[in-house]
Amino acid sequence: MKLILRVFFFLLISTKLFSQTPTAVSKLVYLDSMWAETTEEKHQYTRLILEYYSEKKIYIFKDFYKSKALKMISSSSDKDVIRKEGQTIYYYESGNKESSVFYSNGKKIGKEYNWYDNGNLKSELEYFENKDKKEDYKINNYWNLQKERKVADGNGDYEDVDENGYEEGGKIKDGVPDGIWKGKSLKQKYTFVENYKNGKLISGITTDSLNIEHPYDIVYQPPTPKKGIDSFYKFVGQNLHIPQEARGKIAGKIHLSFIVDKNGKLVEPTILKGIGHGLDESAINVITFAKNWNPGIKRGMSVRVKYTLPITIAKNTP
Repeated sequence: MKLILRVFFFLLISTKLFSQTPTAVSKLVYLDSMWAETTEEKHQYTRLILEYYSEKKIYIFKDFYKSKALKMISSSSDKDVIRKEGQTIYYYESGNKESSVFYSNGKKIGKEYNWYDNGNLKSELEYFENKDKKEDYKINNYWNLQKERKVADGNGDYEDVDENGYEEGGKIKDGVPDGIWKGKSLKQKYTFVENYKNGKLISGITTDSLNIEHPYDIVYQPPTPKKGIDSFYKFVGQNLHIPQEARGKIAGKIHLSFIVDKNGKLVEPTILKGIGHGLDESAINVITFAKNWNPGIKRGMSVRVKYTLPITIAKNTP
């Protein structure tokens, strides 16, 4: 009888042990000031993707300051190339909430609320898609540091100062800029003056640190390949070396990022998600030897811009 009981308890304990769900493992990534993956020694931020090694439809990820204070919490359907989905909350390093907004397919949608570091409400914005399917927004309400409501129901005077020493201000009419707007960047040492009509930029002039003026009629232009994006994809396809060991055997998608610098040169290529077998190194080499692009332009001046590129490898790739 004792032997039977011992066997019974052994089987019961064994069943419980083997039926336990394995512990879900998360992934920690070190990021630099441009949010590119880097080493622990050089990092400015960290990103924790919860249950990274589990198969899920949505992954929760958290970004942290170097001090380990929480910077942001959001979710994404892709665990390697983050595309925000759902409610996303940003925090100051002090721990106070900075902003709260909803994302759909990587774009902000609906209302966004912003706060000052002291906890006071700063602004209420509203995002929507314009006729060009681009993200756009209106400023519904704005309060200054003294808790004065300067923009009410889309009308009033707006001014903003951010943590990077960036200042701007002007009239808001029906939720959008109207008339003369002025601003400056203390960090990059430039000033600008812009003229708006019903939210549309008519003209702008930036004056840089050498007192040189840069006229413009578009606030931001992203970097582009000189012969077009299709030509660039063709270049990648024709010049990506497929190692002999991978030919006809390996398939998948490589995600990499690179910086388009102020001169249009592609620099700092980084693998975000690789597939190995020498293909990741080949992708890096293609970007290293690619011709210069048209650089990104912000307020008439060239700027460094991070670009993300997916490269699909098929088994029938020669």
